[in-house]
Amino acid sequence: MSSKEVKAALKSARDAIRNKEYKEALKHCKAVLKQEKNNYNAWVFIGLAAAELEQPEQAQGAYKKAAELDPGQLLAWQVVRSWHKLIKIRKEGGAENVELHQLWKKLVQLLEEGIQLKDNEIEQLFLNAFEEAINSSEPVPGEEHKKLYREFLQTVSKFPHESSRMKKACKEMMVVYPNMSYPLEVLCLHFIQSGNLTEEALGCCQKLLDIDSRSGPALIILGIQSLQERNYNGAEKKLSEGLQQFNQCPVGWCNLGEVQMKMHKYQEAVHSCNQALKSLEQLNDLSFIQQQKNIAQHFRARAFIKIPGANYADEAISSLNQILDKNNDPKLIALRGQAYLKKDLTDEASKIVKELQLAHPDLAEAHFLEGLIRYRQKEYHQAEMSFQRAIAKEGEIAEFHFWLGLTYWFMNEETRKDKSKALTQFLKAAKLDNFLGDAFHYLGQYYRDVAGDKNRALGCYKKAFERDKTDGVTGAAVVDLSTELGDLETALAILTEVTEQASAGRAKWAWLRRGLYYLKVGQHSQAVADLQAALRGDPKDPNCWEALGEAYLSRGGYTTALKSFRKARELNPKSIYSIYKAAAIEQILGKYKEAIAEYQHILEKSKDYVPALKGLGECYLMMAKSALANYLDGKALDYIEQSLEFLARAAKYRPEVSCLWKLLGDACNCVCVISPSKVNVKVSGFLFGQNIEKCVLQKSDLLSLGGRCYGRGLKLMSSPNTWCDLGINYYNQVQHLTAADSNQNEISELLEKSIQCLKKAVRLDSKNHLYWNALGVVASCKGVGNYALAQHAFIKSIQADQINVVAWTNLGVLYLTSGKIEQAHEAFKIAQSLEPSHLICWIGQAFVAETVGSYETMDLFRHTTELSMHTEGAKGYAYWVCSTLQDKTNRNTELYKYNILQMNAIPTAQVALTKYTERIQNDACAFTMLGYLNEYLQLKKQAADTYQRSVLLLTNSEDRERYNIVMRNYGRSLCALGQCDDAIKAYLATHLIEFDDIVGIALSYFKKGNFQESQKAYEKALAIADSEQDKAYILTALAIIEYKQNRVDAAKTVLFKCSILQEPNMESLQALCSLGLIKQDATLATAALKELLKHTGKKDDVYKRCLLATAVYALQGRHLAVQRQVSKAVHSHPDNPALWSLLSRLVPRYVPQNAKGGAVAGNIACILDLNHGKKALLNTAVNQLATGCHKAENKKNILKAVHLSPDDPTAWAVLLAACHAENTVVHLHNKQSKQTHLEKMIVTAISAKTKAKELPASRAQEIEEWSLFQAITGLNEAGRTSEAEALCEKGLKIFPEQPMWYLLLRQVQCKPLLQSHKELPDAILEELRKAVLSNSTLITAWHWLAQVYQSQGMMVGAEMCYRKSLKLASQQGNLSGKLCSLLRLAKLALEICMANVSNDHWPSLVQEATTEAMKISFCPLGILFQALMQYNRKMGSRETRRMLERVVYQSGFPETVVSVARWYLLRHLYAKDDYELIDALTANAKANGDIRVLELDKKLSAAAS
Repeated sequence: MSSKEVKAALKSARDAIRNKEYKEALKHCKAVLKQEKNNYNAWVFIGLAAAELEQPEQAQGAYKKAAELDPGQLLAWQVVRSWHKLIKIRKEGGAENVELHQLWKKLVQLLEEGIQLKDNEIEQLFLNAFEEAINSSEPVPGEEHKKLYREFLQTVSKFPHESSRMKKACKEMMVVYPNMSYPLEVLCLHFIQSGNLTEEALGCCQKLLDIDSRSGPALIILGIQSLQERNYNGAEKKLSEGLQQFNQCPVGWCNLGEVQMKMHKYQEAVHSCNQALKSLEQLNDLSFIQQQKNIAQHFRARAFIKIPGANYADEAISSLNQILDKNNDPKLIALRGQAYLKKDLTDEASKIVKELQLAHPDLAEAHFLEGLIRYRQKEYHQAEMSFQRAIAKEGEIAEFHFWLGLTYWFMNEETRKDKSKALTQFLKAAKLDNFLGDAFHYLGQYYRDVAGDKNRALGCYKKAFERDKTDGVTGAAVVDLSTELGDLETALAILTEVTEQASAGRAKWAWLRRGLYYLKVGQHSQAVADLQAALRGDPKDPNCWEALGEAYLSRGGYTTALKSFRKARELNPKSIYSIYKAAAIEQILGKYKEAIAEYQHILEKSKDYVPALKGLGECYLMMAKSALANYLDGKALDYIEQSLEFLARAAKYRPEVSCLWKLLGDACNCVCVISPSKVNVKVSGFLFGQNIEKCVLQKSDLLSLGGRCYGRGLKLMSSPNTWCDLGINYYNQVQHLTAADSNQNEISELLEKSIQCLKKAVRLDSKNHLYWNALGVVASCKGVGNYALAQHAFIKSIQADQINVVAWTNLGVLYLTSGKIEQAHEAFKIAQSLEPSHLICWIGQAFVAETVGSYETMDLFRHTTELSMHTEGAKGYAYWVCSTLQDKTNRNTELYKYNILQMNAIPTAQVALTKYTERIQNDACAFTMLGYLNEYLQLKKQAADTYQRSVLLLTNSEDRERYNIVMRNYGRSLCALGQCDDAIKAYLATHLIEFDDIVGIALSYFKKGNFQESQKAYEKALAIADSEQDKAYILTALAIIEYKQNRVDAAKTVLFKCSILQEPNMESLQALCSLGLIKQDATLATAALKELLKHTGKKDDVYKRCLLATAVYALQGRHLAVQRQVSKAVHSHPDNPALWSLLSRLVPRYVPQNAKGGAVAGNIACILDLNHGKKALLNTAVNQLATGCHKAENKKNILKAVHLSPDDPTAWAVLLAACHAENTVVHLHNKQSKQTHLEKMIVTAISAKTKAKELPASRAQEIEEWSLFQAITGLNEAGRTSEAEALCEKGLKIFPEQPMWYLLLRQVQCKPLLQSHKELPDAILEELRKAVLSNSTLITAWHWLAQVYQSQGMMVGAEMCYRKSLKLASQQGNLSGKLCSLLRLAKLALEICMANVSNDHWPSLVQEATTEAMKISFCPLGILFQALMQYNRKMGSRETRRMLERVVYQSGFPETVVSVARWYLLRHLYAKDDYELIDALTANAKANGDIRVLELDKKLSAAAS
């Protein structure tokens, strides 16, 4: 559609409207809008047509669009005027009100958007139309009418110049709707905005409150009225309530901000001003908006200046800048100077002061700002003058007076002392501004600190706190003063109010003080909660942490309290109190060493800090008591000495503190249980009133000192507890003097004092069961013997405390000593029921059982040792254990097995008796029993020492029988230690009357090597021997003496004489069998063994019998019988680790084919017993080497064996063998050896260990020689010829008489020649042959010569050498050598066959040699050689595959053998093109890590493709 067509369409639309064809007009307009969407005339015509078609919404939308397109054109509003005229015509034409009402409403809707054009004519049309619409509504008011009225009032109130019309409309609406609040609210808002609270305004407010007491506008008017009347509290309340109901009132918010500024609520004032600025955004009256915005920004700036924090100064400056852009009020400029000063921009503030003083010399604010600057710079005199000038200009401003008072407060020393000037100014400030809390705060401080009037100070502080509930300093002062004046309720009420209103992390001062209050009144949990809240406010306050620690400590939370005090110390390292409390808690928790360290740290800072000295003394005292409980008397004495040192220092600084003297008495009293010979304690001379620094006291003096310390404490403060301690101290002195056989009169005097002291304690506190119990103990002792009083005291103690296990036990002891067994049993029984773990009542029951001869006695004594250590229980149990051990007739009884073996009685009794003898050192019987138990435990040195102690105690004794017994025991223990001379002296002291003494000295002579004296003694013992068993033992000993003197036949004669006794002993038969083995007499050894095996013997003899039997079988050459004998013994006694260890040791030597089982046996021995396990671990490693196992696990076992037995040369030898085996395997697999240069180091270690261990010469030589051979072989194989040759020369020097070293040297030297593959001269061959002939009994020498001949192509000579070695091995009965010779012979023949030499001799030789080898034992190499022979004969035959597969897939073949078989099998399968079996074989090779076969597979596969 072209522009001409658009004009034509618009013309047609206009014509249609004129002709009242409105639908046709719409069609033309829509056609135009399709072409031009923003065509103004089209939208106007649509509005006219839609209005005529009674489509007001479409008409209104069209008019609105037209107005948006071109607000300046009046065509649309001309249409509105036309509409207005139309309504007028309809009205004149007699139209009804309903129709007119609808028309006026439509006109209002059309005019509503036009109001934004600010056209007065349109505004008047709009308002008139609204009034007409209201007036034309139904006569009876309804909801629609009410709604229309509200909309009209809401609209007209937006036009400030239409206030009269608005008032008129409100009054008319009030007439129609008298109970409706809306018109009154509109009027009130009008009065609020106008700022003129006339009588009319207050009347409207009252009427509105009558209708709605919670009306926002009405409450706002009342708040403004209260503000004008300076009723700030009421104003704040009413304004807050009103704005809560109606928050879109900027005047109300500004007034609330002003009120809050008056009340110094600056944060709240900022909020109110922000709300005022926010609500102004909804208004249209620019002049009103600017006016209120200036007011809000002014209050906002002043509030920000008053809020602490430099960041708020920027906000203040920002607000002031917005005002000062339009209003350069000097007071606002001075306010900006304060903002600069708040930001520490003193120069800018000073610049403002100068400018204001020049331009406005009478401006008080300028002088005030200058005063603030001077005050900030601490130029108080200049500040004083500036503030005075400000006050002179405006004397009614409280802030000026307050700052002048503050200046006086800090001015100088004189003013600070006087403070009267400051008081005057603070009083004026408080009078002028009743809400100035700071003024009241300083008044409170003045009355509290200067005037000393706490009541008046409290009043001032309360006023200050009422003004600002967030002022923690003032609140704290109010609470503290209230507490001081005894008004705890007020203090608690304030604290509760503050804490309830405080947010998280706020009001720390209140939480802290309430926490301390709850701590004081014993509400510990609440105290903890409050103090935790205080710490949330300031987690770095050490005082809070200390208070929290006290709270935790009060409710028993020691760990958390300790953490709190440690935190306080971390925050304040100088706080001694925190360190002290942490140490005290560690002391309570029993962490005495940690507590001591803390106390010492305190003393480094303050050496005279008495609580720390006292704490150190207590800690060492508690450690001493703990050491005494564990019978560590020496350590206890050290602790007692240190305790006395620190407590004496504390008492020296504070002698008036009674508890220090009591602790000193306790420390002295602790030595009562320690042996007097041990007690030599250094004590400060201060305790004796002397000037000497230290003085050494013995037990009696120390106990006496303890009594004097208790007496000193009683003089300072009489307490029943100290009287009781003093009585016990006198009793302990009596016990000591009695043991030392002192003067009886002194003992009686002390006992009387003890009784009187305890009676005094009972009189002072008759309800304390401990005092009654102590009185009973003293009354029942031998020196007093008042059993009636003792019984009465124990009963009174029980009455005082029903659960009194100690009193019941003591009562039982009293009955037991009086011979009243039944009553004693009942008393002990009750004590046991009250506390089953109480030790002494169990000891009492054990004594009762012993008295009546009960079989439960030993069990009861044992139970006492399980509960705890006690001297009576320890000695009693040791006595019963020793008695049971001495009775050798009960060894196989169940009672013996249970009491001694299962209950581990011997070690338990030994430990208990060791502690007993440490404590009680004058009991010879106890030392004798301890020596006896040490002997059983093989503690020979300890046994000799304890027997010696017993001998010393009985040296001057009249009881010679006991002395002789002890000397006999002593001599036996010395003999066991090898101290034969001392043992002989000990036996000679017994006069050699008893059989045991004679036998003992005979053994001592024997061990010394004096065989003649030993023989004489044994013969003397034989003459007086009573039993056949004793005679058999003596005859066996005599036979051993004969053998030692190289009289073998005589020894045999004596042993045969022993065997014909009626009761021959096992030892004699074992000796006879051993003699046969030593002399290689198989007949004698076999006969003795047969006789030995006839006796079943005991379990302890199984190992010896088995060892002898296997030795006999080995002598007979029955190697398989050796294993069977041990296996049979193991089967019968599977729990015997010695047998398992023996099996693991014998298997690799006699039946190496069963080495895998030998390794298992060694592992079992390790599991059963670590002692046997050390050797068994080594045997396990040897077995694993014998099986061809060279894995890391085996080496780990060997290293563990070396670690467990580093001094055993055999362990190092096995390690050397393992390294050699590993290097050999690595060489076979063409890998780099990891174990290099170890041979020399291990050989050196073996040599050193052999010398240190002092082995027999033959055994030492054998080990050292073997290790050298092994090392040389390893070095030679590794190609390190020079090193191997050096070791050979070393061997020749050490063993020059042995020709095999010469042969070994030749082997080493010859190796390079053989590797060169050159033909050797006949002379060299002859020399080598001579070297072998000089060692013709060595199988390996012939093997080496055969290798030399083979390298020279002398195959027949090589065969003859191997046959020579085979013959030699057969003659020597060396199965290993025989097997090795056969296999080497087979290998030689196989190599010749593989070289395709046509001779039937060699294939038959392979078959013959391997067959013979497999007859000896299972031989993997023999089977492999046969398979390879078959491969060489018929490579592609089925038999070849079968024989090779047997080696590859059957278990039991070493991996090295399997690898060779796998290699040939792979070649066979590729020749047969059997790819399925090839895949299976390569999978097997991968699983076993056979890289060599896998590489061959790749080559063959590539060749086949």
